[in-house]
Amino acid sequence: RGTSDNAALYAKHLFEVLLGVPTALASPSTFTLYESRISLEGVLVVGISQSGENQDVLETIRRSGELGANTITVTNDESSAMAKVGQHHFFLRAGKEESVAATKTYTAELMVLYLLACALKGEERPGHEVRRLPELSQEVLEAEWEGTERYRYAEYMVVTSRGYNLATAEEAALKLMETAYVVAQAFSAADLRHGPIAMIGHNFPVLAIAPPGRAQPGMRSLVENLRDRGAELVVVSNERTMLDKASATFPVPGSLPEELSPILCAIPIQLLAENLARLKGLNPDSPRGLSKVTETW
Repeated sequence: RGTSDNAALYAKHLFEVLLGVPTALASPSTFTLYESRISLEGVLVVGISQSGENQDVLETIRRSGELGANTITVTNDESSAMAKVGQHHFFLRAGKEESVAATKTYTAELMVLYLLACALKGEERPGHEVRRLPELSQEVLEAEWEGTERYRYAEYMVVTSRGYNLATAEEAALKLMETAYVVAQAFSAADLRHGPIAMIGHNFPVLAIAPPGRAQPGMRSLVENLRDRGAELVVVSNERTMLDKASATFPVPGSLPEELSPILCAIPIQLLAENLARLKGLNPDSPRGLSKVTETW
């Protein structure tokens, strides 16, 4: 649910691309509302929850185990119900998250899921690129970013990316909605071209996430198309040609493999949401009507 659902989308790309294993996001209502008995023999089910107390995800893991699945849970609370219900538990060790909106736990979830994919692939130790993440994350935090104040009064925004960073786009849309109260929707760069792009015209705000990798050429073409339509662009990228087309820019390093880029790209989208919330006079740590644990079934 929520941010953890976006981490699961990242895991889907990791498992399919790096491991060659077909992967889908589970629908908890299949188990909780409709009480379906899916055959899950030989299937790995991974449950992700920052709190470890989300009831429908917890029930999905429990019933998946009963139906023959191997189960792994990922939480930031090793004493939580979810930590105990799975066959294996991965503890995020992110420390207490004070804000309602998940930030560091999202980053930790991505990291754990990447390490899980590496382990399933048979790699005993992660590559040196992983060890560079703290240094590169600090570089992103200290980078000069500008132009976000022009979106202070934005009421809506489209967010787009592709591949691994579709998860980043979904997370950006969620953060904009829950902290800055911007009506935001994420689209795959390909899906955006298949119809929704028609709504984008002069001064329409679009956040494009385009780090290096196989998805970048298509993102470059899309950014050019959006600019020609008169869109107001916020760009997260390492590539100067795309950054130069934007009204607001968030430069990111270009030296990481594409599969690790969502961990870095999460930082600027969180900064954008926080900055817009504060410009609007809102408290991004305490969105109205939300709590740290949301009860759904």
